[in-house]
Amino acid sequence: MFGDCGLGLPCFGLGHSRCDDSEDAEREPVLLVSGIGGSILNSKRKDNGSQIRVWVRILFSNYEFKKCLWSIYNTQTGYAETLNPDIEIVVPEDDHGLYAIDILDPVWWVKCVHLTDLYHFHDMITMLIDCGYKKGTTLFGYGYDFRQSNRIDKAIAGLKLKLQTAYKTSGGRKVNIISHSMGGLLIRCFMYLHKDVFTKYVNKWIAIATPFQGAPGYINDSLLTGLQFVYGIKNFFFVSRWTMHQLLIECPSIYEMMANPNFSWNDPPLIQVWRKCSEDKENVKLDAYNSFECIDLFKQALKDNELTYNGKSFALPFNLSILEWAAGTRQILDNAQLPDCVSFYNIYGISYDTPHHVCYGSKESPISDLSEVCHRMPEYAYVDGDGTVSAESAGVSSYLLS
Repeated sequence: MFGDCGLGLPCFGLGHSRCDDSEDAEREPVLLVSGIGGSILNSKRKDNGSQIRVWVRILFSNYEFKKCLWSIYNTQTGYAETLNPDIEIVVPEDDHGLYAIDILDPVWWVKCVHLTDLYHFHDMITMLIDCGYKKGTTLFGYGYDFRQSNRIDKAIAGLKLKLQTAYKTSGGRKVNIISHSMGGLLIRCFMYLHKDVFTKYVNKWIAIATPFQGAPGYINDSLLTGLQFVYGIKNFFFVSRWTMHQLLIECPSIYEMMANPNFSWNDPPLIQVWRKCSEDKENVKLDAYNSFECIDLFKQALKDNELTYNGKSFALPFNLSILEWAAGTRQILDNAQLPDCVSFYNIYGISYDTPHHVCYGSKESPISDLSEVCHRMPEYAYVDGDGTVSAESAGVSSYLLS
């Protein structure tokens, strides 16, 4: 797959022999950038510096998630800040940033049974090492706190430092970036905010499954009912859908992946709700909300949403402050332009049913009050894509070159 992307790497693929030292001397460094949920997060105690992994983990996942990751958005700083005042959330920097994006629960038994649900960049890292790339010299990773905005200072500064490090450590060679999913939005924000740095240090950018125009099916439902990563018996060992919801409703990154309302969608994404108009069971209608109208739906559906943490209640309605911040991010994403000296390659999936429209209730079981939406499982209408990001959203990259 990557051999056709113009990387100029003669053994960029499986099954090839390791390159010799002369080839390694000419190798351009590669930086892997993860997407949402694709970085290990640790909670670090402020008093003694001790750390434990809180994302991703299998054992005690729901407990540690609630205790450490539940957050409230700070309108003054723009950050989602954990409710636990004794800790801070950090991303481990081991293995030159690769550890955090490799196997997301790297305990021995996960490796033993090869639990592939948690193998994120592992196969690509292994492939690149087999091709002769070396950690800390020509191979680097960038994990980040994916709860935060894609244009927040800490994430942007960390990416700048990582690019500078890769450039210098490899002997002054420009960097080839491979980003996955939301990581592509982070790269695009960086490209706009630090175009001079991007131009100086980046040679090629390969975007994989980037929701350039949003991921409306999953994001709309995440804001209303939560997000479920695994199903069946595995779900008993992972973070629950509603526990995840109570985090995502305060995450700027989620709002930044809402459908771009100004994009000319072939099939504009909708949220549909079967509503009861009166006590008469026959008096039912199907309401539809587009990308502008859905804001009123979010406000009504989430008006009573709250969580309880350490005996205290915190109101978690639809966050209009985050929405305003995300609108600023959307302007950046729409206005960023690729420098002439940087090559761009866009890889995205097709032929998989991908959620696009989402519907709550049914004609037989309509909704009386919109607050009930948050407690109904959705029905999806699908479009072509990779199962998560539609081909229409991921494939629209020509505007990068405008």
